[in-house]
Amino acid sequence: MKIGIIGIGSIGGLLARRLAAAGHQVRVANSRGARNVQAFADEIGATAADAKGAVAGADMVILSIPLPAIANLPGDLFDAVPRDVPVVDTGNYYPGMRDPQIAELDDGEVESVWVSRRIGRPVIKAFNNILAYSLAELGQSKGTPGRLAIAVAGDDPAHKALVCDIVDAMGFDPVDAGALADSWRQQPATPSYCCDYDADTMRRALDQAVPGQAPKTRDHLVTQYGSLGHSPTHQDFIQLNRSANPIA
Repeated sequence: MKIGIIGIGSIGGLLARRLAAAGHQVRVANSRGARNVQAFADEIGATAADAKGAVAGADMVILSIPLPAIANLPGDLFDAVPRDVPVVDTGNYYPGMRDPQIAELDDGEVESVWVSRRIGRPVIKAFNNILAYSLAELGQSKGTPGRLAIAVAGDDPAHKALVCDIVDAMGFDPVDAGALADSWRQQPATPSYCCDYDADTMRRALDQAVPGQAPKTRDHLVTQYGSLGHSPTHQDFIQLNRSANPIA
């Protein structure tokens, strides 16, 4: 499969590395042009590109950039991309910690619905509710007891199925999280967010999300992250996230 990835940070870079290693034809890009990603592309066996080069001829496009950067993508980026090509959004909104305020999101618009509206294309929300360490180190073979899960939300069944296949191939159980409008249930500080749950627990966590609660929990968690000290472990983050939203 030809996969274009825009953004090579903690999640985008891991996806690029794993997908290239699995034999996919991966093109990587960021906001600074092909030259800026050349060394990384060479390291993982991918092709360096600019944003338009990454999406040209792709069978799947992955956007793994901060949400405010979505507004800086070329306005015609997807004009020549066929409608049957899935666009995956891995992003999360962290106002006051990493991101400037986005009024529509602060007013309650679902993050990936906002992304879809900004780029003029339907998107699939995936790979946003798992920590980079988990994605890199904790994948397991299908059928392994306790295999970790990743939520996948979107409106196009064929696009969602293709993304679920990628999730499975990377060592995680895909959990159908509903329509794109339901993807608020996997946004930061919800019960399903970055807690290293198996599929059954992930489904319960998605079901137990409360509308409007996550921003309050998120702002509280931001202050608590600082209490973890200078060298918090992966498990420290998992336990803090779980304690913020206990699963019944």
